[in-house]
Amino acid sequence: MDTHHPQQAGPAAATRQSPAGARVALVLGGGNALGAYLAGAYERLSEDGFSPDWIIGASIGAVTAAILAGNPPEHRLDKLRVFWSEATQHTMATSLGGHSMSRKVYNGAHAALAALACRPNMFRHRFPGAWSVLPWMPNDVALYDASPLRETLVRHVDFDRLNSGAVRLTVGCVDMESGEEVFFDTERDEIRPEHILASAAITPAFPPVEIGGRLFCDPGYANNMPLDVPFREPSDCDLLCFAVELFSLRSERPASLDASIERTQDILFASHARRSVEWLRRESALRERIDPRGSSATLVHLAYRAANHELAAKGFDFSPSSITDRWATGRNDMDAGLQRLARNEHGEQRFRYVSV
Repeated sequence: MDTHHPQQAGPAAATRQSPAGARVALVLGGGNALGAYLAGAYERLSEDGFSPDWIIGASIGAVTAAILAGNPPEHRLDKLRVFWSEATQHTMATSLGGHSMSRKVYNGAHAALAALACRPNMFRHRFPGAWSVLPWMPNDVALYDASPLRETLVRHVDFDRLNSGAVRLTVGCVDMESGEEVFFDTERDEIRPEHILASAAITPAFPPVEIGGRLFCDPGYANNMPLDVPFREPSDCDLLCFAVELFSLRSERPASLDASIERTQDILFASHARRSVEWLRRESALRERIDPRGSSATLVHLAYRAANHELAAKGFDFSPSSITDRWATGRNDMDAGLQRLARNEHGEQRFRYVSV
């Protein structure tokens, strides 16, 4: 995979933790193959020397979070590059873009290829899987087997380091029976590969994971980008939160059936973040009335706005061009977020919302 290499940060930036001693949180949303956007955003963030104290992830965001928390800072980007190089389909790249029908065909062909041939570092076919719809076949609950992702996590993540407390990690899941949102947190839980697999188990594509007698799956349908988590915890210090999600509420009007399906998915997966931001505004205003001198919070919110050539099956598009484009877009959007953050760093509001 051809991605940008990080620039060398200056000595001051290399040890930078946060402005004015604020706690730095990084929230990473889900979206399968769209997750290369998360890697690009983190690459740009690390170049400015920001080192998250707390990483919260869902689905591919949980996978990314585990790689970050389970490796020393100097190795994180290399691990992310290897992960996405393994995930990328090794076919020819294309320079086509925009509204090009050829690029849509290219993307669609790669999504179909991933569905048929799978990705060796993430998922493979299971039996009976899709064949279970036939009346003479035994029942099954998923189409694919996610055990390759477990093997990938074991190779790329030091789980002893992840659980050491150097960086706090929170992983979101949903209980399949009760529908309850459940968060595993290294401050109270030992997080192992199965917790990350559970967070990435979007049903019915991937099978839910049993942990402690409960059956867990991907939280995407309930809370695909849990940006509310770091704001719910009482704290005496200021909070700077970077939230990176993989679906956008904004888009052009759909002009085809595929675009309509894609738009429906975007709204489904991105709506919870909008409600969380509205809640944070109300909560902050109330707290400011009660205690005008309390701690402040800043939210820098990035959302991947899919290019015009992306399809409803974009979550399965692991083509080299799409992965590279998403990584570059993540870098560019984080750069814009950091610039907007710098322009607003002397604001007096208790809750500041910086949107990209």
